[in-house]
Amino acid sequence: MAEAVISHNTWIHRIVRVGVRPLVNTPVTPNHLTSLRLLTGIGAACAFAVGTDESRLIGAAVMTLSLLLDRADGELARQSGKMSQAGHRYDLIADGLSNGVVFMGIGIGLADSALGLWALALGLVTGGAAIAGELLLMRMDTLGLQNTAQLGGWWGFDPDDGMFLVPVAVALGVALELLIVASVGAVIAALVFLILLWRRSGSGVAAGDR
Repeated sequence: MAEAVISHNTWIHRIVRVGVRPLVNTPVTPNHLTSLRLLTGIGAACAFAVGTDESRLIGAAVMTLSLLLDRADGELARQSGKMSQAGHRYDLIADGLSNGVVFMGIGIGLADSALGLWALALGLVTGGAAIAGELLLMRMDTLGLQNTAQLGGWWGFDPDDGMFLVPVAVALGVALELLIVASVGAVIAALVFLILLWRRSGSGVAAGDR
């Protein structure tokens, strides 16, 4: 079976790599970009929550920028030699919070849709599951059970690139359908990560006892 592509060499990473190169010898640090990623993620969520067609388009644009910044902070860290465990953890926290609040914002913005308050509930569930999944990944990373930087992917894409479908779907006017699908996917993903953490941590303890 072909080896999974290392996540740092995806198409999006290659594009962003060129963009951050001028920042290498400047006062801009990876954490600055991570903070901007978090702020733009929250900004996109707020725009989605307004619930108008115009605000959704603005939110889609801001979210796309936020997702690009998610790649940019790591690229700047590698190119400038400013990688650190603290920065890596901050990056994961910002990713989880940004993705989580975006789905919550979408749910709030769809509260007057056909689903009514169920859309709000789906947004909260999806956002909560997204944050929980990221926290579980962080836990596995901390325990050395799964290196989140090496989750890999295929054909030049990694699993995180799927988030780029969110602003596209919202811009195309299928936010409601997106939220329904995402609610199922996010909950399943969080449960899978929980099972993996339980199994791998249990295996690690058993191996240590022997």
